[in-house]
Amino acid sequence: MVSSLIGSGRTRNQKAAISNELEMAIQEEKFVSKEEYEAVVKKLEEEKAAHAQTKGLLAKETEKLQFALGEVEVLSKQLEREKQAFEKALSSVKNKVLTESTKKDKLITKCNEIESHIIKQEDILNGKENEIKELQNVISHQKQIFRHQISDFRIQKQQENYMAQVLDRKQKKAGGLLSSRGFKGLGDK
Repeated sequence: MVSSLIGSGRTRNQKAAISNELEMAIQEEKFVSKEEYEAVVKKLEEEKAAHAQTKGLLAKETEKLQFALGEVEVLSKQLEREKQAFEKALSSVKNKVLTESTKKDKLITKCNEIESHIIKQEDILNGKENEIKELQNVISHQKQIFRHQISDFRIQKQQENYMAQVLDRKQKKAGGLLSSRGFKGLGDK
């Protein structure tokens, strides 16, 4: 197919140039662009950075939650011990406990949201990593195809060169035989 595109009436340099152009066209058509690959990798890095930042926020909020839970526990025990002595102050302590409980609920809700977000981010990261692996497999497969095509092209080129040499020898040999026969025929007359 390549030889029919190159044509027989061209010089070797022209044939080589056309052959190189065909190889480049095949190569461009078969490979994933570097920009696409780098864009996916950059997006993955951004997702990893966002994931790390979210994990940091979760750690801070968890620490706040632990602190708030500790305060609620201390206040609850204190309320039980001093219940009879501080009957009048019970309503203010209950209000304080209610406030802390509300904070705790808000922190728990926030932590649940952050955990949900982290799970989504991990799913996204896993998807991106799988996408990168698939792209790497495609690139590897395309490299193998390209190597086979180059190997086939080289073999075809060697065959063409060999055939050209054989034909050239036959033509020279046939030309030599004709000229020697022509002289004998003239000498015989």
